[in-house]
Formats: sequence, C-alpha cells, structure tokens
Amino acid sequence: MHEPSPQARNLRWLLTGLVDEVPGLRSVVVVSSDGLLLISSEADADTGREDGDGPAAASEASEASEAAEAPGASPEGPAGSTADLAALVSGIASLTFGAARLMETGQVKQTVVTMAEGHLFVMSISDGSLLGVHADAECDLSVVAYHMALFVGRAGHVLTPELRTELRRAYGDSR
Repeated sequence: MHEPSPQARNLRWLLTGLVDEVPGLRSVVVVSSDGLLLISSEADADTGREDGDGPAAASEASEASEAAEAPGASPEGPAGSTADLAALVSGIASLTFGAARLMETGQVKQTVVTMAEGHLFVMSISDGSLLGVHADAECDLSVVAYHMALFVGRAGHVLTPELRTELRRAYGDSR
C-alpha cells in the first residue's frame, strides 16, 4: 500500500472535521458518481485495514456488539459496511435526480430521509460525487445541513479527477 497524497490527507482531514464538529453524526461517506465508496468516516474502512487485533480488539468488538440497541444496528452507523451506505446514498441520489428531471424542478440541492431512529442526508459535491451522512434522530437538521454545505464547498476544490482515481484505487486494492 502506498502513502496517500496530500490531497487525500486533506480530504480525510475535512471528513474528520465534519464528524468531530457535528453532534449526532453516525457515519459519513463520499461516493463517486458511479456509486463507489471513495472515503468514509469509519477509521480504516476505505483502506480495508482493521483497527486492531488481538484480545483487546476482540473485547472492544464484543462490547460494541452488545451495546447495539437493535439487531443489525450499531452506535457508529448502519448495519453492514460503509460500502452499503455508499450504495444507499447513490441509489437515493439517483431517484431524486430522476424525480427532479421528471418534474422539471431543477437541480437537487439536498435530500433528507427522516426515519424514526435517524436521518440520511445526501448532497452533491462535484462531477457527480456525493456526500452521504447518517445521523441520529436527535441531531439538529439545520446544523447537519450547514456543515455538509461547508464540507461540499471545501471538498469540491480538493476532489479532483486525479484524487477520485487515487481513492478508487486505494479502496479497490483493499478489497
């Protein structure tokens, strides 16, 4: 595995800042226009590395599993992998973009799915890339939307075609 470029580290820094600054965020992904996960808030999900191994990590994993309130749920994010969240984000974006074309209402700015136990936000970044945020039910929707817009404005300048290619390769190599 090679060292990430300064642009990739900058995008990681922006993503970490989003997660750290906004209360109630469970999981954040950046998705390519073709629905592939580029980067996520899960510590090493986009590189395929495990956070730890050995007895301590097994104990932590067991405690996290026991802490989940519902089958398949976790405090960190949705059931399944960040690739699953990326697929959800891509699918929801496709539906809303299609609806906007059909209804002739212009470009979709943001999509919010509100559920009993949380929210899913989707926002376009650039060249079809998407930002997806899974937040808990208690989050302040306006704060999440505001910080997502800040992230999109900053990431749009960083997320060049070269960086998207680097991130795709890094994720593909880790699988």
